[in-house]
Parts: sequence; C-alpha cells; structure tokens
Amino acid sequence: MESEVAYAELGLAPGASEDEVKAAWRRLVSRWHPDRNRSGHAVDRIQRINTAYEHIRAWFNESGADAAAPRREPPPPSTPARTTRRKLRLSLEDAALGCVKLVRGRLTRACEGCEGQGQHVDDTACPACRGRGSVVRSNWYDWFAKSEPCEVCRGDGHARHECAECAGSGRHVTAYRRRVRIPAGARHGDVLCAEGSPDDPAGVLELVVEIAPHKFFVLGDDGVVRCEVPVDGFAWTAGRWTDVPTLAGLRQMRMQRGCHVYRLRGVGFPVQRRGEPGDCIVTVVPTFPPSLSADQEALLDQLIAANADAGPLRTWERKLRAWQAGRENAGRDADQHQHQQD
Repeated sequence: MESEVAYAELGLAPGASEDEVKAAWRRLVSRWHPDRNRSGHAVDRIQRINTAYEHIRAWFNESGADAAAPRREPPPPSTPARTTRRKLRLSLEDAALGCVKLVRGRLTRACEGCEGQGQHVDDTACPACRGRGSVVRSNWYDWFAKSEPCEVCRGDGHARHECAECAGSGRHVTAYRRRVRIPAGARHGDVLCAEGSPDDPAGVLELVVEIAPHKFFVLGDDGVVRCEVPVDGFAWTAGRWTDVPTLAGLRQMRMQRGCHVYRLRGVGFPVQRRGEPGDCIVTVVPTFPPSLSADQEALLDQLIAANADAGPLRTWERKLRAWQAGRENAGRDADQHQHQQD
C-alpha cells in the first residue's frame, strides 16, 4: 500500500504526525467496527483502516520517528449506552396489580457513514457545472444571462454519489420491541428504567408512566380507590347483595338499609410500590322508579297488608283507635249536656 493511499484511507494528508494518525485511527475504528456498524461493507472498511494504520506505523518505525518497541494500542473507548425516553400509558388496573407490557417503537438517527448528508463527495469534477461550482442561466435570446450556484454540487464543484448505507436518505430507521415488566403500584409520573441487550437499538428504555382516567374509579394519594354505584332502591331497602367493581374484578357486597357508604378492605391501590393495597370506598346511590306500575302498586298493597299485624303497628293502631273513640265519646257527652240546658 502506498503512503498516500494509506493516509487517504485514514482521512489525513501525507506528513501527518503520529498523534494525528492515532487519533484518526481511533475515530474510524469507533465508527466502522462491525459490532457498532451494521452496514454491509463495514468489515471491508475496518480491514482497510487497520491495514493503512499498520503501514503508517511501520514507516514511522523504519524512519526512526518511533524508536521504541511497538506498543499494543488500547481499544477504542466504549460509547455510552443509548437511552430512549418515551411515555407508557397504563390502565389503573395494570398499574395497581403489575403487568408485562410489549413496548414497540421506531428510532430515527442520522447516518454515520455520510454524517446525515445522504451523499459522499468525490474528487472528480461535478458533471453539471464541470467543476466551476456555478452555472449560467439565460432567458430568451441570451439577453439576461446570469450565473447561479450549481444545485447539483451545492456550489463546491465536486461530484457526489449517493450513500449506500442509507440509500441517500441521510438517516436510518430502526424498529424495536421489548417486553417490560411493570411493578405493582406504579404511579402517574413514575420513570421506569429497563435495560436492553447490547444489540438492542433502543438501549436503555426510560418509561414515563401515564395512568389513563378510569370509567369507575378515582384514585387518592393514600391509595384509597373510590367509586359510586347506582343500586336498586328496593334491593337496598331489603338489604340484598349487589355486584360492585374493584381493581381485581367484580365483588359481591351486602347492602344495609340506611347505609350509603361501604369500605372494602385490601382491594384498592398499593400505598407504596409493591406494597399492600389500600381500601376501596363504595358509595351506593339507591334508585327508585319515578312512578309505580299497577303491578308494583298491588305488590306494595300486599306488603302493607302483611305488615299490618306487626307488634308495634298493632299496638299503635289500638292506641290510636282508643284515643279517637275517647274524643268521639267526649263530643257526644258535651252535646247531651248542652241539649239538657236548652
């Protein structure tokens, strides 16, 4: 390999210092190493870079510029892991109980081969302007001819060819998908970090938790979940059972006549992440029909008749009748006394 070709392979001019050669080699190895660059010609490029570097080192040793024994070069510095930050929307149930979510997305990054330009500059002249960097535009009859920058070479006079790595787009779009375990008790605004494998393009996932509003529940800071449930007024009066929603699913609850607020222990939201769940406060709203049908009226009459023989009601009815009879007797006695006086 000729010296000019070796220096050009490292992007240097002939006569560059040893420190400049080392810095250029490290920079190129970091960019083109196959473990980091997935392009099809990365292996061939890294071989040419290493061959050029070895040739230049050998010339330094032969010319006495480096009289010391050859040293093993340290590996190129490792690049920090990529961090991808995104939002993760959870239902209140998933946040409370914990779950495994499939996180998918697409990453767009600038092409390293062309530094996001989509093209490579050649040493040959631009065919559009023949290396001048400008072209002459003219109107009819060449009356108003004027020079304008060449749009093909962007005014520098050098030819360009499309970058093979990104197909001229200047960027790479990579899809990723990863299963992430969400701990029980994740709160709105929490940031969960999920490490990825070395070849995962997303790197470290920083997931910002968003808890979606719920149709039934309202979450308090103390982990207490509240919900309001309409219930049948007659069933509530009779102290029947009813189904109420909880974060773990439907649960049966016995109603009590006159009671509107109930506390269900241990079926709320965890007070702390991975901690014990709080309580669920259920407020029942007894609902009665705005008007009774004929069948309902008949049923109520039967209930009233059946309840008439109850002990307290029967006693009260006897007292009421005795009081009314006393009033009537007193009225008759007053009338007779008045008639005798007349």
